[in-house]
Amino acid sequence: MAQEDEKSQEKIPYEVTAEKEGKVLKFNYRDAIHTPSIEDDPFTMSKVIDKLVETGLVNKIIFLQKELFTYPFDQTKMLHELAEIYDLLINKENLLAFLEWGASEACERLFPIWRETIRRLIIHGIKQDPIGAYVQLRRTIREEEIKLKSPPPIPNYPECAKTFIKILQHAADTLANTTLIKVANPYLAGHKPGTREIYRQIFKPLIQPHFMHTKLVTSFPTGAEEVESYKIPEETEILILKVPDDIRILYHLNPPEFRLSEELYEILGEAKEVMEEHRPTKAEFIDPQRTREIFFDVEKDLIKDLANSKGLKLDYKEIEELARILLRYTIGFGLIEVLLSDPKIQDISINAPAPLSSVSIIHADYGECKTNIFISEREAQSFATKLRLISGRPLDQANPVLDTRLILPYGTARVAAIQEPLSPSGLGYAFRRHRDKPWTLPLFITNRFMTSEAAGLISFLVDTARTMLIAGTRSAGKTSLLAALMTEIMRSSRIVTLEDTLELPVLAFKKMNYDIQSMKVQSVITPAKGEISAEEGIRTALRLGDSSLIIGEVRSQEAKALYEAMRVGALANVVAGTIHGASPYDVFDRVVNDLGVPKTSFKATDIILVANQITSPSGLQRMRRLVQIAEVRKLWTDDPMLEKGFADLLKYNPQKDLLEITPTLYEGESEIIKAAGSRVREWAGNWDAIWENIQLRTKIKQTLVDTANKLNNKELLEAPFVVKSNDQFHKISEIIREEIGVTDPKRVYIEWEHWLKNEIRK
Repeated sequence: MAQEDEKSQEKIPYEVTAEKEGKVLKFNYRDAIHTPSIEDDPFTMSKVIDKLVETGLVNKIIFLQKELFTYPFDQTKMLHELAEIYDLLINKENLLAFLEWGASEACERLFPIWRETIRRLIIHGIKQDPIGAYVQLRRTIREEEIKLKSPPPIPNYPECAKTFIKILQHAADTLANTTLIKVANPYLAGHKPGTREIYRQIFKPLIQPHFMHTKLVTSFPTGAEEVESYKIPEETEILILKVPDDIRILYHLNPPEFRLSEELYEILGEAKEVMEEHRPTKAEFIDPQRTREIFFDVEKDLIKDLANSKGLKLDYKEIEELARILLRYTIGFGLIEVLLSDPKIQDISINAPAPLSSVSIIHADYGECKTNIFISEREAQSFATKLRLISGRPLDQANPVLDTRLILPYGTARVAAIQEPLSPSGLGYAFRRHRDKPWTLPLFITNRFMTSEAAGLISFLVDTARTMLIAGTRSAGKTSLLAALMTEIMRSSRIVTLEDTLELPVLAFKKMNYDIQSMKVQSVITPAKGEISAEEGIRTALRLGDSSLIIGEVRSQEAKALYEAMRVGALANVVAGTIHGASPYDVFDRVVNDLGVPKTSFKATDIILVANQITSPSGLQRMRRLVQIAEVRKLWTDDPMLEKGFADLLKYNPQKDLLEITPTLYEGESEIIKAAGSRVREWAGNWDAIWENIQLRTKIKQTLVDTANKLNNKELLEAPFVVKSNDQFHKISEIIREEIGVTDPKRVYIEWEHWLKNEIRK
């Protein structure tokens, strides 16, 4: 049987190809009846080492069958070391000839046994079972050394055995210096030569079904410890693993496409070949969701026909599952779509060159994690083509950056793609996953992003039509906070949003019956034909009538037009946007010195909210926090920092991990808040009334959070319910004002709380 296996390996065709990652040794097992495996099959390992003797070092080894098995460079290099040792000991040093060199005739009777030992342990052992060969070499050496101390079996035995022991010792020492034996060393105790379990700990191929170009490491790293497990849509299994000697957590994905039978793999492979004959056009991507629906129906019919042709009966559910999988690998984004279906994932990164490192993510609970996913160069190129079609924007050497939005069945994301010459190693991608529903202030309280006092103040500032900039570094939560701020705008007000890359959840607001108009403008980074500039977009927004104006991000020359809007909008509705900056003075410096807004115009900013990431002392954990709410005062001329033009209303205390109220706020020294109150009859000149209203809003936000936690009902914190709660707050306030002439905070809270209890009972 062993001879048959060895002969069948000899018939396997192979080739060495030059690819972007370097030389690749490929074996074609498509006509073989057995599954190729270095870790499981000694004859497959032997064949690979034989070919490495011929080809020299390669960057990876690939077995082609119904699935693609890829052994990456670190594993390939271990096999190359064995090939070099085999070539040295057998071809160059010729140990069999050395055994008989200079030996006496008395030793000849021992040669047959020793020759067989050398053939078994060195000539065949190094190629088929190098770890077992090493263990047996050490064992044989010990046995021979014991014989030397015992009565000799023949005269002159010590003299005869000296050369034999020297050969064994030389082979054992040479193997001991290989990476394979060093890696295997912790597992050698109790290892039985001939068993393959130890190889499964070391050789772990990336597995890629024939119908896809993404590779997945399905086995677990040695010594991995499970931290958590959960499921995401379509029965995809997630394991969170701690890996020894790795500071990053491993996010291990096991999607349904890697749990199919061979028959279903074959159907998907054939269906993929049929679908690849169709090249999607730009027109088809004008409405990506509609295109997916059409392709989904076509692929269901195709899979059904292929299954019937093979005599395979699939039920409706199975056909739909296969069609969804196929859709991901035809017009979709493969396993990136699966990742984006996990609501706990915030960011996904694919670094160039894509095949050389795994996809990494930012997880809501575990921070930066590596995954078991490897994107091929072909898949990376496919992503680029689809993003060009979806966005209508170029991605080429003249335009090496592309920013756009991706809408998928289980979520939306902002995508940034880069290529040569900006990225000399090729295509790289960053996906920022957007939350399925808009963030809300109560949700931020629950996540400790802000306090209820901050939420109450923000609610007040929105209702009093202040102009606000949300500042922060990348991934600080600026856009999420801007969306939460929008939920505080009354539904009786019109909203106009203006973005170069659509990130705000406008559709979700429309579903909540907001009067909202979205505008998409030209990106400074990735301009596209037919799009108007952000500056012109703002001027157009001002001509659309009385509206709250929400700017996705202030980047460039549109800042001047924005400040025109602020000066106009400050009298009517809230104007808000995001900007990069780690402090109020950073915002001033960027707006005035970088973007060219006059200093006097900057005073049109009323409030600056600063969000940043807070790092734990170990550096392993990062938390998003609102760290500062500051007002911009108006009585300064040149430098707001030197002339006390900024006043903190709330400031983050790192020792307490808390956003604390400052004396400026609780002592009633806020010029902006007093100015806002001056426009309301019952608040004008009455700081206590203003402060009571802010506290009322604070109490309502905290009550929502407490009730949701008590009832374990997180839907109370989501935008639909929070917006409904805000509506009731305004209605109740107006009813009480009409009844008694003022808004009594105590009565408002009692009536609102009564409404909340009734809503919960429904």
